Amino acid sequence: MGADTPSRRALLTGLAALPVAATAAAADRKERRSKKRKPAKPKVQHVDVAIVGAGVFGAWTAWHLLRAGKTVRLFDAYGAGHVRASSGGESRVIRMGYGADTIYSEMARDSLKYWKELSDTASAPIFHNTGVLWFSPQGDAYTAQSLAWLQANRVEHEHGDVSWLQNKYRQIQFYQGETGILESECGALIAGRGVQEVIADAQIEVERVVMPAPLFSKRIKKHTLPDGGTADHLVYCAGPWLAELFPQQLMNKIVATRQEVYHFGAPQGDTRFAPPELPVWADNSNGGIFYGIPDLEGAGFKIAIDRHGPRIDPDTMERTLTAEGIAEARAYIARRFPGLANAPLIGGARLPVREQLERRLSDRPFPGAGARLARGRRLGPRVQKWSCGRQARRRAYPRRESRGRAALQLRNQGDDSRTDGVLMPAPTSIPVRVERSRDTHRQRTASRHLDCARCERENKKCA
Repeated sequence: MGADTPSRRALLTGLAALPVAATAAAADRKERRSKKRKPAKPKVQHVDVAIVGAGVFGAWTAWHLLRAGKTVRLFDAYGAGHVRASSGGESRVIRMGYGADTIYSEMARDSLKYWKELSDTASAPIFHNTGVLWFSPQGDAYTAQSLAWLQANRVEHEHGDVSWLQNKYRQIQFYQGETGILESECGALIAGRGVQEVIADAQIEVERVVMPAPLFSKRIKKHTLPDGGTADHLVYCAGPWLAELFPQQLMNKIVATRQEVYHFGAPQGDTRFAPPELPVWADNSNGGIFYGIPDLEGAGFKIAIDRHGPRIDPDTMERTLTAEGIAEARAYIARRFPGLANAPLIGGARLPVREQLERRLSDRPFPGAGARLARGRRLGPRVQKWSCGRQARRRAYPRRESRGRAALQLRNQGDDSRTDGVLMPAPTSIPVRVERSRDTHRQRTASRHLDCARCERENKKCA
């Protein structure tokens, strides 16, 4: 029997699993209640908020603001959920384990509720509850901290030693001393379709316009839009394009780097690498996280390496794969997933999925500051709900100094040329330049801060 031909046992196992898979699919269809989306509302020339970028953060910002009674316009140069964006692509992981960074765990838990509700009413599923399996050497701090948070917050999960892993997932090669956690409530999101569904549910149309840097009219105290319309506030959710739009503030602070993902095809009849037999998985034992997604919707077994690649231009980057990357992925698969050692490569992409702050920020004056921006799919609904709630209440969050911070202001220009805006979380967010103040030392920091940090420290007020 050829090396690529599945064994008789694998075929029988696959046939035996078909009734179970069919029952699970039927249960999913019964639980979901898809609804017909209403058409987008007519465009108006003046809006409360104009949003630049129709990725996951831009889409959820529009969704929350519209439900808060605000008027919104949404712009993107390439359209909603396009393939150049970090929010695009076939699938993305949504999980709650973040080690010691429990702020992300809490946001991911809250965001998951929104994704599930949206998925249940979408024409096709957006969230696949495959579970997320972590495995690592015993004593790994990240895994132990994640487990502690899951236990403290009573999040459904399983965990065990290498024997538990071997008995539960026989298609994966585990090694002595390894332990694992299964986050039962998590799984994968269909990324591009998810963004499009958020926008459709918000009843807003994405306008394909290349937006310049903000243009604020002092005479009418509003932002001017490319077609002559106006907006009280501007929100930039432009992901890897932020540094290009605002080079003075963000060049070399937010960058886009390349990551390759690969899709391999399992043999016919072999269901071991698809749900429910295989969850989303992450291997935290190689100095860098290898992770993957089981075969969802016929896309194949997906594998990627969570590390930063070379810097790229998201407009001009070619999406072809490198021979070195393919060889590394194959070597890992042969070691951990021997049943796929000879599987054909059936797809892949090079994605700008790692926009990031060059350094993590220890000073976090608001939720999400200093986040790695690739977490937008997991945190977007919750982060943008918080941000829009702040804007709706018209209260500014306490202001602090943070030179490397990538923050966003919702601009509300007052009579005294001081901004009464709201700082929004760092992922895919941007500072909008504050108008000149009468205070000279505040002018020097006006492009970065809503208020003068020096005055704040000295308990003074700017003149």
